[in-house]
Amino acid sequence: MNVGRAVDAAWAGNLKRTAIDKRPVEGRVAVMVNGLGGDQRADMVAHGSPDQAVYAYAREDYDWWEPQLGRELRNGRFGENLTTSGVDLGQAMLGERWRVGTAVLEVTAPRIPCVVFRNWLDEQGWIKRFTAAARPGTYFRVVELGELGVGDDIEVLSQPHDSVTITEAFHAYHGSRDLMRRILSFPGHASAWDRVAERVLKGEINQ
Repeated sequence: MNVGRAVDAAWAGNLKRTAIDKRPVEGRVAVMVNGLGGDQRADMVAHGSPDQAVYAYAREDYDWWEPQLGRELRNGRFGENLTTSGVDLGQAMLGERWRVGTAVLEVTAPRIPCVVFRNWLDEQGWIKRFTAAARPGTYFRVVELGELGVGDDIEVLSQPHDSVTITEAFHAYHGSRDLMRRILSFPGHASAWDRVAERVLKGEINQ
């Protein structure tokens, strides 16, 4: 579990404020509609949606990145709230529901890299590299409030069969029209996908 406080930072995009520096915490943490207790978000326009209440990144993906970047990556370094182990986040499906501790979370979207993320990592060409790797991690909305702690099991409660995986959703965001159509046909998709579809499908959705 990782949480962070919003701080001023000259490198943090136009807002000059960020909470991307998430640090590990112990004990039990409340899971509320807007995320984990003690966690903050600075950019409420880009990251304030309830569909981005919790972000998870896999330890296995960190382990893949470490030799690529030539440095160690601690849990929370990518700004995630939950660092998972033993779960292929890329295969999680939009609308899939997890029980973690006593809370229920629903998969909503992959993480899309931004300028703040690039500046925080201080890696040349980071947005392109992160996009090409297609290991984005996943955002969740909170379906049932509760609490969770380090070491809690992840129980997959349900997995829709008419949805797409996080990896597929990532490719849809970056221009796959076929995958975007599949997202739009899934009745449980987050509303933000409708806005993304206007860009990916252009005038097609109005025909």
